Amino acid sequence: MQTGGEHAGLRAEVAAWMHQHLKGQYAPLHHRGGPGDEDAFPRERKAWEAELAAGGWTCVGWPRSAGGRELPPAQQLVVHEEYARAGGPGRMGHIGEGLIGPTLIAHGSADQQARFLPGIRNGTMFWCQGYSEPHAGSDLANVQTRAVQDAGGDWLVHGQKVWTSLAHEADWIFVLARCKPGTRGKQGLIFLLMPLDQPGVTVRPIRQIGGSSEFNEVFFDGARASAADVVGAPGDGWRIAMDLLVAERGMSTLGQQMHFRHELELVADAARANGAWRDPVLRRRIGQARAGLHAMRYNALRMLSDAAGHAGLIHKYLWSNWHRALGELAMDVLGADGNLVAPDDARRSRLQALFLFSRADTIYAGTNEIQLNIIAERGLGMPGEPRRAAA
Repeated sequence: MQTGGEHAGLRAEVAAWMHQHLKGQYAPLHHRGGPGDEDAFPRERKAWEAELAAGGWTCVGWPRSAGGRELPPAQQLVVHEEYARAGGPGRMGHIGEGLIGPTLIAHGSADQQARFLPGIRNGTMFWCQGYSEPHAGSDLANVQTRAVQDAGGDWLVHGQKVWTSLAHEADWIFVLARCKPGTRGKQGLIFLLMPLDQPGVTVRPIRQIGGSSEFNEVFFDGARASAADVVGAPGDGWRIAMDLLVAERGMSTLGQQMHFRHELELVADAARANGAWRDPVLRRRIGQARAGLHAMRYNALRMLSDAAGHAGLIHKYLWSNWHRALGELAMDVLGADGNLVAPDDARRSRLQALFLFSRADTIYAGTNEIQLNIIAERGLGMPGEPRRAAA
């Protein structure tokens, strides 16, 4: 499937809108707020979400009945690519637009859709994801957070979530919890929508090695989820959660190559500036990185027309390893200067942040090992590793 000349008009429309609007109060947001930089300019990026919404550039793939533009996949990719090419900031509304929104469209009640979709679409309601726990990261089915129904039908939640991106800036969180005592694994789970501003919820930022703190721990001590805010039925949480993860690996991730391209140019510019470009080994690695970036784009295009979904199986493994290697290349280009902290040197700080955060790429959203298992089982048809029976 092509996304070239036949979509030139749409590309020009997105580029022109970004040129007209990503300036003035929004000028500092160019290329800010991406992975490893998500705590940058949160207030301004929230205002930017409303600006995008007013221009009709949020939720472009949602059905019109839900407030979207119902663009086909190839056109969605064009929008995401041109947004990134123009230096659009990391989306504060990504989790709402890309994860819980599509999940509510597919599985939510009419009441839930009416209450939540407009705020996501308008850039005024912000969400975070309550999946991972200290003992349930890649093993998501090992959820220990508990939900107990009270006499009025609401659910009281006890437990802890971790690595929760932007919880300190979010209004709502969707939570996977265990609602049926004595169950294990995928059984007995519930999918809840919960306001964060309520008694019984504590959000504690996690300071990362790069100095930012977009991740958080979230503690629940009797926090309340309304009976009207259960998605699906109690016990059906695993199915809902898995459908949401399909959205997590969906269209919005396909435009990230333009952001990666910007980072690669930063690395190449640094090599030219400090003379590292004269090193034939580093020059070859920069060329290899550029070739890898092109390969990712072609795989993204394959994903648009791959009915079996095999191209999508390798996407996360492909980009996360490429990005981690780019971070290592950035530090090698900086050389000894990469060991020094220099807040006034924006280029050095950006490349150091790239190196430090990209170490996490092969861990979050499914570790490399988990990704290889998925590729083997779903793509190659190999049997899964047998599990030892519980003692």
